[in-house]
Amino acid sequence: MSCRDRNRGGGNSEFEQPVLRRSVEEEPRPLTQNGSARDPQLIIDESLLVDPKLLFIGSKIGEGAHGKVYEGRYGDRIVAIKVLDRGRTSDERAALENRFTREVIMMSRVKHENLVTFIGACKEPLMVIVTELLPGLSLRKYLTSIRPKQLDLHVVLSFALDIARATDFLHANGIIHRDLKPDNLLLTANQKAVKLADFGLAREESVTEMMTAETGTYRWMAPELYSTVTLRQGEKKHYNNKVDVYSFGIVLWELLTNRMPFEGMSNLQAAYAAAFKQERPSLPEDIPSDLAFIIQSSWVEDPNLRPSFSQIIRMLNAFQFTLTPPLLPSIPNTNLNEEGATSNGSTMALISVRARGKFAFLRQFFSAKKAKNSQ
Repeated sequence: MSCRDRNRGGGNSEFEQPVLRRSVEEEPRPLTQNGSARDPQLIIDESLLVDPKLLFIGSKIGEGAHGKVYEGRYGDRIVAIKVLDRGRTSDERAALENRFTREVIMMSRVKHENLVTFIGACKEPLMVIVTELLPGLSLRKYLTSIRPKQLDLHVVLSFALDIARATDFLHANGIIHRDLKPDNLLLTANQKAVKLADFGLAREESVTEMMTAETGTYRWMAPELYSTVTLRQGEKKHYNNKVDVYSFGIVLWELLTNRMPFEGMSNLQAAYAAAFKQERPSLPEDIPSDLAFIIQSSWVEDPNLRPSFSQIIRMLNAFQFTLTPPLLPSIPNTNLNEEGATSNGSTMALISVRARGKFAFLRQFFSAKKAKNSQ
């Protein structure tokens, strides 16, 4: 049943689970010229809009604070369809339309192999964002399905690099995701790769602009997003893209342990422990020291001491080289001089030494930075 048919009612299709909502056309439009909350600079280019007559909504596959996600079809393509709430009051509608427009604009700007592909958006009769449908599970559901078994270390590194590359690309384009967590990390069909999804809380980074505090999901939120005093609703704070680095540290801990961070605590207890008691999930003794260093440097209290994602990628790559040397083709043992007779083992040992040297340099860099900031 199409987006428009659903608004009228009636009809059957292979995707026959209706979306419950009020008709958009029956609701007053939010005011735009009298100090409304709508941002006049936020305009969706017509080229980004899809034809609602070709959009068919099927079964629900996910739900968030401001909308629901459905499996569906756009033309002949199976897609994911995110239907956003409209709000009840004119102020709510203006704010949610701003959020929708901002999300569409940001998603259309960034294209990366580890970001969910944006297909288009629909403003009427529903606020809809259409993306590729990843048939694999979310990372959260995947980890839960294999628990208590842990991921192979090679898989951990592969997933961690996918996540780091996606977020590094966002930061390079001036975007903070602000809700990096396993629920927003989707596995491809072969479960060999991860893509970052859901830009509902993402926003462009500004050096001077204040941003909404307490944004994200409690167990993965950086401590600087909280305040030692009770925040008024919508209160703003200064912070930067290092909030995503903190969240990545928690996610990497989960990839290695396959446990829920701050297990045994409620969401609010976890938030209080991280923000006000500086507690972090405990690191098992069998976690490789290099990965433990990445985690601890990512979730350190002072955001200025956290590495950038480009540095995290270099550290992960350096550790990957030391973990399992890639197999090199055998060299025929004929007419080789002394230089050419270097064995595969010796060659990879040299690569391993260089990788460890690179990691040691980064360790020294962050240690020196930490010492300087503590003076």
